[in-house]
Amino acid sequence: MKEDTSEPNERQQDLTKEADAVSPALEEMQRAYNDLNSRYLRLAADFENYRKRMAREIEARTTFAIEDFAVELLEVMDNFERAEKADGAGLREGMEQIKKLLMAILDRHGIRPMECRGLPFDPEQQEAIAYVPSDAEEGIVIDEVVRGYCMQDKVIRCAKVVVSKGKEE
Repeated sequence: MKEDTSEPNERQQDLTKEADAVSPALEEMQRAYNDLNSRYLRLAADFENYRKRMAREIEARTTFAIEDFAVELLEVMDNFERAEKADGAGLREGMEQIKKLLMAILDRHGIRPMECRGLPFDPEQQEAIAYVPSDAEEGIVIDEVVRGYCMQDKVIRCAKVVVSKGKEE
């Protein structure tokens, strides 16, 4: 019987030795996991901080751009106030100067009026508000009721136009 019991003791000792051998490898894997996990958490926190900082910077740039544009428009407002005080002859000249100033400000910011009159109707840039008979060919813009504007290559306000129906028979 002693032989029978000695075999399990040897097996237990072998398992204990194997467990002791595996234990350092397991501890090393646990350390590697903990290291990677902490690096991941730091990276995630850094990214979140970066995202918040970028959002703040974009908002600050937008606010600054609007402020800069508003300061330029205040010049136009000042000129309107001066024009209100002018007499009849000076009023027309003042209004023309104000229009030139406003167009220069818009042009500096890449905002330009679109030319429509005499050109074919383009539904991507124009809104037809009337379709009337005229001497012009059908589909040609004959009048511009509200001017359209582009900023760079993007339409920011469609022109409201009157389009020719052609000659009425």
